[in-house]
Amino acid sequence: MTADKPANGDSTDSGPTGVTRKAPVVGENTGDDQETNGLLKIGAVAARLGISERTLRYYEEVGLLHPHLHDPGTSRRYCDADVERVQRIRELQALMGFNLEEIRRFVAAEDRLRLLREQFRKSDDDQQHVLEEAGEVLMDLRAQVEAKIEALTGFRELLDIRIRRHQDRSSALEP
Repeated sequence: MTADKPANGDSTDSGPTGVTRKAPVVGENTGDDQETNGLLKIGAVAARLGISERTLRYYEEVGLLHPHLHDPGTSRRYCDADVERVQRIRELQALMGFNLEEIRRFVAAEDRLRLLREQFRKSDDDQQHVLEEAGEVLMDLRAQVEAKIEALTGFRELLDIRIRRHQDRSSALEP
């Protein structure tokens, strides 16, 4: 990854080298063409989030992220919602330990919920159907979280068995 020029923003971000640099703020003129019309270039987003540009491109390749603007032959441009989506992806990786396919399904479900909320607010017709579908989506999300919790619980139980075995062996060796 190439080094990004420091921006004139108020927020800071510690990059992979540990050097603190100012991260661009959407809507701010950075003077280095990293931000245009409230949209950030890929380098500015990567610097802000402490990830590589390649990671952002990969998220796009696997369908997790779609830059606000990206025409063939032009730079990718990201809006605040795009940045928030990447933060959500990273959160699901770190907090839940989801792989990218699980994350793709999870954020697709969250996107569907967002659309259902909009549909519910805009129309008085068929609101019951919208509520039922939203309930099903929420139950699917819960099932994904529950499956991860069960897997972690099983792993913790295995570790507890190994810890007890280790403690028993240690006790047996004490004089």
